[in-house]
Amino acid sequence: MNQSYRGPGNRVLRRSLLRLNCQHVTILGMYSPQLLDHFEHPRNPGEVANADVIVQVENPACGDILKLSLKVANGHIVEIRFLAKGCVPAMACGSALTELVRGKTLEAASGLRREEIVQAVGGLPETSGHASHLAMDALTAAFKQLESPRGLRG
Repeated sequence: MNQSYRGPGNRVLRRSLLRLNCQHVTILGMYSPQLLDHFEHPRNPGEVANADVIVQVENPACGDILKLSLKVANGHIVEIRFLAKGCVPAMACGSALTELVRGKTLEAASGLRREEIVQAVGGLPETSGHASHLAMDALTAAFKQLESPRGLRG
């Protein structure tokens, strides 16, 4: 005797599972494996304790927010962490940015190009380009804070 339930609830469950599966396929088709990896397993999340630089930038059009905190020693970024609120690409770009500049000299890090972030996340959909711009804006703000008369905290 077959014990499976064949009532109307089963059709609702089946439709819900189909919808979830379609959303999963859509997300996988929209974003690269590298981008999803940075989103699901972010590198350097959080805040640096006793940071020398803390900046927060926001994209006024979409509301995404990226906060960077850095510790600098002997002209090198020795620690960098990020906090992000926003879309999947914004979080992934924040993660990739920290990997790309951690351990670099300030001079080398200041030469980072937006395209390098895009490449590090395996590309971005056309509608998500703002995420890499947000990451670069945060890095630029961090360097401006370093160059300000106040300079490094501390």
